[in-house]
Amino acid sequence: MTVQGSEKSSRRGRRSTTMGGMPVNDMPWWRWRSNVRSALHMLSDPVFQQECWLAGRDGYGDVTDAVYRLVEDTWLDNWSAEKYVGTIFRDSQEAALVDVAVLRVLRIMHQVGADAAVPAYLEHHAWPEAVRAAREAHVRLAANDGEDPDLPPQTLEVLAIVTRSV
Repeated sequence: MTVQGSEKSSRRGRRSTTMGGMPVNDMPWWRWRSNVRSALHMLSDPVFQQECWLAGRDGYGDVTDAVYRLVEDTWLDNWSAEKYVGTIFRDSQEAALVDVAVLRVLRIMHQVGADAAVPAYLEHHAWPEAVRAAREAHVRLAANDGEDPDLPPQTLEVLAIVTRSV
């Protein structure tokens, strides 16, 4: 696991101070935060899920991709987000909301299977509660980053470009 700390990047004088409006110089592991935020954003938006995931629209991955971004580098499937307060999450409230969202989404993923088709997730009886939990976490993180939580999710290509650009 590679740690993206602020030590190396803070020595570069050309570093950008924002990532699409989100401050990056105040969170040491902002790339991980970006991935978590992207996943929560997609998991929290039922209209997006219908128009992109269910419709098979290119550029946004699927539910499994979002879950992977949520837990890939962070290992939030193994321990609490509280571990990352000050590096990925700004405070304990962000961490607590992320923990609830992760647990709800992972519970469904384990029930339907990681390779399940999108409808298996969206039709699961607990999906609305997972979406609600993801929405609460997404709104808190977006607000704390000074961004509008109601903008549509960005494509995975835009996410990749942004996280490489700084």
